[in-house]
Amino acid sequence: MNAATQTLNLQGPCGAIEAVLDKPAPEATSAYRGTVVIAHPHPLFGGTMHNKVVQTVARAFVQCGWQAVRFNFRGVGASAGTYDEGRGEREDLLAVVSQTADAQPLALAGFSFGAFVTSHALARTWGTRHIDKVVLVGLAASRFEVAPLHPEAHEATLLLHGEQDDTVPLQSVMDWARPQSLPITVIPGVGHFFHGQLPLLKSLVMRHLRA
Repeated sequence: MNAATQTLNLQGPCGAIEAVLDKPAPEATSAYRGTVVIAHPHPLFGGTMHNKVVQTVARAFVQCGWQAVRFNFRGVGASAGTYDEGRGEREDLLAVVSQTADAQPLALAGFSFGAFVTSHALARTWGTRHIDKVVLVGLAASRFEVAPLHPEAHEATLLLHGEQDDTVPLQSVMDWARPQSLPITVIPGVGHFFHGQLPLLKSLVMRHLRA
Protein backbone atom coordinates (compact mmCIF):
# COMPACT_ATOMS: atom_id res chain seq x y z
CA MET A 1 0.00 0.00 0.00
CA ASN A 2 2.95 2.32 0.69
CA ALA A 3 6.69 2.27 1.14
CA ALA A 4 6.26 1.50 4.83
CA THR A 5 4.17 -1.65 4.27
CA GLN A 6 5.74 -4.53 6.19
CA THR A 7 5.53 -8.22 5.36
CA LEU A 8 4.43 -10.43 8.26
CA ASN A 9 5.25 -14.10 8.82
CA LEU A 10 2.17 -15.60 10.45
CA GLN A 11 0.97 -19.14 11.05
CA GLY A 12 -2.58 -20.44 10.81
CA PRO A 13 -4.32 -23.79 11.20
CA CYS A 14 -3.20 -24.81 7.69
CA GLY A 15 0.30 -23.36 7.85
CA ALA A 16 1.65 -20.06 6.57
CA ILE A 17 -0.62 -17.01 6.31
CA GLU A 18 0.52 -14.26 3.95
CA ALA A 19 -0.05 -10.87 5.57
CA VAL A 20 1.10 -7.26 5.54
CA LEU A 21 1.10 -4.46 8.10
CA ASP A 22 0.64 -0.73 7.50
CA LYS A 23 1.43 1.65 10.34
CA PRO A 24 0.42 5.28 10.91
CA ALA A 25 2.94 7.94 9.95
CA PRO A 26 5.60 8.59 12.64
CA GLU A 27 4.08 11.96 13.49
CA ALA A 28 0.79 10.21 14.29
CA THR A 29 2.21 7.67 16.74
CA SER A 30 1.14 9.80 19.71
CA ALA A 31 -2.45 9.18 18.63
CA TYR A 32 -1.97 5.43 18.15
CA ARG A 33 -5.30 3.65 18.55
CA GLY A 34 -4.63 -0.08 18.14
CA THR A 35 -4.75 -2.77 15.45
CA VAL A 36 -7.40 -3.51 12.83
CA VAL A 37 -7.52 -6.86 11.02
CA ILE A 38 -9.22 -6.63 7.62
CA ALA A 39 -10.67 -9.59 5.70
CA HIS A 40 -10.84 -9.73 1.88
CA PRO A 41 -13.57 -10.82 -0.62
CA HIS A 42 -14.29 -14.34 -1.86
CA PRO A 43 -11.12 -16.39 -2.51
CA LEU A 44 -12.66 -18.26 -5.47
CA PHE A 45 -13.57 -15.04 -7.31
CA GLY A 46 -10.29 -13.18 -7.22
CA GLY A 47 -10.50 -11.82 -3.68
CA THR A 48 -7.15 -11.00 -2.08
CA MET A 49 -5.72 -8.66 0.54
CA HIS A 50 -4.82 -6.31 -2.32
CA ASN A 51 -8.47 -5.67 -3.24
CA LYS A 52 -9.04 -1.93 -3.64
CA VAL A 53 -11.92 -1.77 -1.15
CA VAL A 54 -9.79 -3.60 1.43
CA GLN A 55 -6.90 -1.22 0.78
CA THR A 56 -9.21 1.79 1.06
CA VAL A 57 -10.53 0.62 4.43
CA ALA A 58 -6.93 0.06 5.56
CA ARG A 59 -5.95 3.60 4.54
CA ALA A 60 -8.88 5.03 6.50
CA PHE A 61 -7.82 3.19 9.64
CA VAL A 62 -4.15 4.12 9.23
CA GLN A 63 -5.00 7.80 8.82
CA CYS A 64 -7.02 7.61 12.03
CA GLY A 65 -4.10 6.21 14.04
CA TRP A 66 -4.62 2.45 13.69
CA GLN A 67 -2.11 -0.04 12.35
CA ALA A 68 -3.82 -2.14 9.68
CA VAL A 69 -3.22 -5.84 9.05
CA ARG A 70 -4.36 -7.30 5.72
CA PHE A 71 -3.97 -11.02 5.06
CA ASN A 72 -4.77 -13.68 2.50
CA PHE A 73 -7.18 -16.43 3.45
CA ARG A 74 -6.08 -20.05 3.06
CA GLY A 75 -5.34 -20.98 -0.55
CA VAL A 76 -4.87 -17.37 -1.67
CA GLY A 77 -1.44 -16.04 -2.67
CA ALA A 78 1.22 -17.56 -0.43
CA SER A 79 -1.24 -18.67 2.27
CA ALA A 80 -1.35 -22.44 2.77
CA GLY A 81 -4.49 -24.55 2.57
CA THR A 82 -7.66 -24.59 0.48
CA TYR A 83 -11.00 -22.78 0.50
CA ASP A 84 -13.26 -23.89 3.38
CA GLU A 85 -16.57 -22.02 2.81
CA GLY A 86 -15.88 -19.58 5.63
CA ARG A 87 -15.29 -22.00 8.48
CA GLY A 88 -11.53 -22.32 8.14
CA GLU A 89 -11.31 -18.71 7.02
CA ARG A 90 -12.77 -17.63 10.36
CA GLU A 91 -10.00 -19.59 12.07
CA ASP A 92 -7.45 -17.90 9.80
CA LEU A 93 -8.77 -14.48 10.86
CA LEU A 94 -8.68 -15.39 14.55
CA ALA A 95 -5.12 -16.68 14.16
CA VAL A 96 -4.10 -13.36 12.63
CA VAL A 97 -5.75 -11.48 15.50
CA SER A 98 -3.96 -13.58 18.13
CA GLN A 99 -0.57 -12.94 16.52
CA THR A 100 -0.89 -9.24 15.71
CA ALA A 101 -3.25 -7.71 18.28
CA ASP A 102 -3.25 -10.02 21.27
CA ALA A 103 -2.71 -7.32 23.90
CA GLN A 104 -3.79 -4.24 21.95
CA PRO A 105 -7.08 -2.42 21.29
CA LEU A 106 -8.71 -4.32 18.42
CA ALA A 107 -10.91 -3.46 15.45
CA LEU A 108 -12.29 -5.86 12.85
CA ALA A 109 -13.27 -5.09 9.27
CA GLY A 110 -14.22 -7.02 6.16
CA PHE A 111 -15.52 -6.65 2.63
CA SER A 112 -18.12 -8.94 1.02
CA PHE A 113 -17.15 -12.56 1.87
CA GLY A 114 -14.65 -11.05 4.28
CA ALA A 115 -17.46 -9.20 6.08
CA PHE A 116 -19.35 -12.50 6.43
CA VAL A 117 -16.27 -14.17 7.92
CA THR A 118 -15.72 -11.16 10.18
CA SER A 119 -19.28 -11.49 11.54
CA HIS A 120 -18.51 -15.03 12.71
CA ALA A 121 -15.11 -14.04 14.12
CA LEU A 122 -16.86 -11.23 15.99
CA ALA A 123 -19.46 -13.66 17.35
CA ARG A 124 -16.68 -15.96 18.55
CA THR A 125 -14.64 -13.12 20.07
CA TRP A 126 -17.29 -10.88 21.62
CA GLY A 127 -17.35 -11.23 25.38
CA THR A 128 -13.81 -12.57 25.59
CA ARG A 129 -12.14 -9.26 24.70
CA HIS A 130 -13.17 -5.71 23.89
CA ILE A 131 -13.52 -4.77 20.23
CA ASP A 132 -13.39 -1.01 19.67
CA LYS A 133 -14.65 -0.72 16.08
CA VAL A 134 -16.27 -2.94 13.44
CA VAL A 135 -16.60 -2.06 9.74
CA LEU A 136 -18.60 -4.33 7.41
CA VAL A 137 -18.70 -3.33 3.73
CA GLY A 138 -20.83 -5.03 1.07
CA LEU A 139 -21.83 -7.77 3.52
CA ALA A 140 -22.46 -11.01 1.59
CA ALA A 141 -25.82 -11.67 3.24
CA SER A 142 -27.44 -13.11 0.11
CA ARG A 143 -24.77 -15.80 -0.30
CA PHE A 144 -23.87 -16.89 3.23
CA GLU A 145 -25.41 -17.24 6.67
CA VAL A 146 -24.11 -14.13 8.38
CA ALA A 147 -23.83 -14.23 12.16
CA PRO A 148 -26.01 -11.72 14.03
CA LEU A 149 -24.16 -9.05 15.98
CA HIS A 150 -24.28 -8.87 19.74
CA PRO A 151 -26.50 -5.90 20.72
CA GLU A 152 -23.58 -4.28 22.55
CA ALA A 153 -21.57 -4.35 19.30
CA HIS A 154 -24.08 -2.20 17.39
CA GLU A 155 -22.72 1.15 18.48
CA ALA A 156 -19.21 0.14 17.45
CA THR A 157 -20.33 -1.12 14.02
CA LEU A 158 -20.48 0.65 10.66
CA LEU A 159 -22.44 -1.31 8.04
CA LEU A 160 -21.95 0.12 4.53
CA HIS A 161 -23.72 -1.00 1.36
CA GLY A 162 -24.17 0.28 -2.16
CA GLU A 163 -27.72 1.02 -3.28
CA GLN A 164 -27.12 -0.60 -6.69
CA ASP A 165 -25.08 -3.59 -5.52
CA ASP A 166 -25.88 -6.35 -8.05
CA THR A 167 -23.58 -8.89 -6.38
CA VAL A 168 -25.22 -8.69 -2.96
CA PRO A 169 -28.66 -7.05 -3.27
CA LEU A 170 -29.30 -4.40 -0.63
CA GLN A 171 -32.56 -6.14 0.28
CA SER A 172 -30.69 -9.19 1.58
CA VAL A 173 -28.66 -7.02 3.95
CA MET A 174 -31.84 -5.23 5.06
CA ASP A 175 -33.43 -8.61 5.80
CA TRP A 176 -30.42 -9.56 7.95
CA ALA A 177 -30.23 -6.21 9.76
CA ARG A 178 -33.97 -5.67 10.34
CA PRO A 179 -34.51 -8.22 13.17
CA GLN A 180 -31.51 -6.71 14.95
CA SER A 181 -32.61 -3.08 14.43
CA LEU A 182 -29.10 -2.54 13.09
CA PRO A 183 -28.71 0.64 10.99
CA ILE A 184 -27.24 0.46 7.47
CA THR A 185 -25.46 3.32 5.72
CA VAL A 186 -26.61 3.09 2.09
CA ILE A 187 -24.58 4.90 -0.56
CA PRO A 188 -26.85 5.99 -3.44
CA GLY A 189 -26.01 4.82 -6.94
CA VAL A 190 -23.04 2.69 -5.87
CA GLY A 191 -22.33 -0.92 -6.84
CA HIS A 192 -20.59 -3.72 -4.98
CA PHE A 193 -17.01 -2.62 -5.65
CA PHE A 194 -17.58 1.12 -5.05
CA HIS A 195 -16.16 2.04 -8.47
CA GLY A 196 -15.58 5.78 -8.57
CA GLN A 197 -16.63 6.16 -4.93
CA LEU A 198 -13.65 4.84 -3.00
CA PRO A 199 -12.83 8.32 -1.63
CA LEU A 200 -16.37 8.50 -0.23
CA LEU A 201 -16.01 5.05 1.27
CA LYS A 202 -12.78 6.13 2.95
CA SER A 203 -14.39 9.30 4.25
CA LEU A 204 -17.33 7.41 5.78
CA VAL A 205 -15.04 4.92 7.51
CA MET A 206 -12.87 7.74 8.90
CA ARG A 207 -15.98 9.56 10.17
CA HIS A 208 -17.01 6.39 12.03
CA LEU A 209 -13.56 5.92 13.53
CA ARG A 210 -13.43 9.51 14.76
CA ALA A 211 -16.91 9.47 16.24
